[in-house]
Amino acid sequence: MFGRLAAGVLALLTIAALGGPAEAQQQVQLVTRPGVSQSFWVVEPSEPPVASVVLLVGGNGLVNRLPPVLQRGNFLSRSRDLFAAQGFLVAIPDVPSDQPSGLTGFRGSADHATDLAAVIAWLRQKSPAPVWLIGTSLGTISAANAAARLKTGGPDGLVLTSSIIVPSRREGSVRASVDVSTITLPTLFVHNREDACQLCPFDSIGVLIEGFTHAPRKELLAFSGGDPPKSDPCEALSRHGYLGIEHEVVAGIGRWIKGG
Repeated sequence: MFGRLAAGVLALLTIAALGGPAEAQQQVQLVTRPGVSQSFWVVEPSEPPVASVVLLVGGNGLVNRLPPVLQRGNFLSRSRDLFAAQGFLVAIPDVPSDQPSGLTGFRGSADHATDLAAVIAWLRQKSPAPVWLIGTSLGTISAANAAARLKTGGPDGLVLTSSIIVPSRREGSVRASVDVSTITLPTLFVHNREDACQLCPFDSIGVLIEGFTHAPRKELLAFSGGDPPKSDPCEALSRHGYLGIEHEVVAGIGRWIKGG
């Protein structure tokens, strides 16, 4: 099936559908730039969506084509059914076809924003509900980059969870990668007070928030605790990835989006 979605979006193809009634999901692939395709997983709520959310994972951005990988790991991908239960139409982008090794060095680019604009356009064709970008860890750079660059065809709101505040040797921070002062969207910041990742110190989150000078509405939701870590402090199965408090965190995000 082919359909024109927006400038630069050339084709639409549903690749696969899987899951039972409790988890109906499909993989979609869009041609977003000449010779480049962007795939993403879609999870639909049981009722008409109150909003759509694009979940931007951290790490190298590889969601993988094998559904079992979606069952574990990154906070956002493993919580996708929780977002659907909140009434959200969920999209989880994988890496585009021209970045097979991952998104390192690509998250702050114009091409990355173009690819996400195509996902947003597809969601708007699917439902008239507002579209929000939700990024976690390195995915916060992707989300903020798209929010800053897409003045037309962009999202309606932004959520940054476990934001990258301190640059690493491989990637910049959110503020080093994106001119966040140009973002004019409602923006929610979510952080665990006990996040032990050296790139995401809770004590410095205020510096990031202050940079969003043109966000019409902004707030910090701070959480504490969780299950004992099962991974490195900067990986998903830790306080950094809200291990054990996913329900609480997703519910807080859902309330804020709906309240907007």
